[in-house]
Amino acid sequence: MSSKPLTYADAGVDLDRAGAFIDRITPLAQTTHRPGVLGGLGGFGGLFQLGRGWKDPVLVSGTDGVGTKLAVAIAAGRHYGIGIDLVAMCVNDILCHGAEPLFFLDYFASGRLNVEVAAQVVAGIAQGCREAGCALIGGETAELPGVFTGNGYEVAGFALGAVERDRLIDGRQVMTGDVVVGLASNGLHANGFSLARKAVFEVLQRDPAGPAFGDFPDLAAEMLAPTRIYVRPVLDLLAVQPVHAIAHITGGGLVDNVPRMLPTGRRAVLDRANWPEPPIFGAIRSAGVPETELQRVFNLGIGLVLVVPPEHAGATLERLTASGERAWAIGSIESGDRGCALVGPQAS
Repeated sequence: MSSKPLTYADAGVDLDRAGAFIDRITPLAQTTHRPGVLGGLGGFGGLFQLGRGWKDPVLVSGTDGVGTKLAVAIAAGRHYGIGIDLVAMCVNDILCHGAEPLFFLDYFASGRLNVEVAAQVVAGIAQGCREAGCALIGGETAELPGVFTGNGYEVAGFALGAVERDRLIDGRQVMTGDVVVGLASNGLHANGFSLARKAVFEVLQRDPAGPAFGDFPDLAAEMLAPTRIYVRPVLDLLAVQPVHAIAHITGGGLVDNVPRMLPTGRRAVLDRANWPEPPIFGAIRSAGVPETELQRVFNLGIGLVLVVPPEHAGATLERLTASGERAWAIGSIESGDRGCALVGPQAS
């Protein structure tokens, strides 16, 4: 038996480093505070008071991660956008029910805490929370030696929002003849990266930290472009006009996510010629990925879908454009088995 005392740090967990990390990120969390936040980081639970402005609120929750996009971020040494992705994946989901995000919690795990990397991720989380108007009120940072090796890490997020019961969006109002409006994505967002990485890095043999590739002067920047956060423009839209359904286009693409917002007996038909496709999808296609696979894995340039009454379609596009979004009327709702059909060639 060794005479040297055995410490937690000897086992791979440095409590002093974790404490320094909390001190570093506390000011970042404070920049996200909004009315309702009680206390700060460091307690056993994050505290939030819903307030008296609500009449009959429904709480809407969501949790998600960013998948193997982490592998690209780690290879390229760029971590800030991962934090934005994490918030976006959660708040865009609860937005689909018309909910206003109120607060966010995060989880960061690694084999050995790299304070600089973790701080970049949390800085991105704080930015995402500011964009979404929600508060970062807590989270968990874990060192898991023996579970993670090298510079690998994992993140997860949790968001909670609220919507008045009589303004809850659940798709039941969708009617034949409604117009489908698509909001532009930033490219891949945070889905399909296992296929994207295999296509771009293995088949096309490109390096995420390497030189320019085709249309991409910075391939890593193209692949790591953060998921768009649609909360503010869509909540502003909901305040002035009806929206019958909303879908966040994540894993499964348009063909799997659009039907999730539709009632029985309604199907969406989307015309690929009605919106431009970001060039990253063309690169993946060139690696031999068939069109049917692209459609069931990637967003193909549409990050969020709204279904609106036809008489409000023009105003919807005008308001979204005025808010800085790129949006198009991409299709319509028909009677039939619930589903989503993509027709026509993609726009160049």
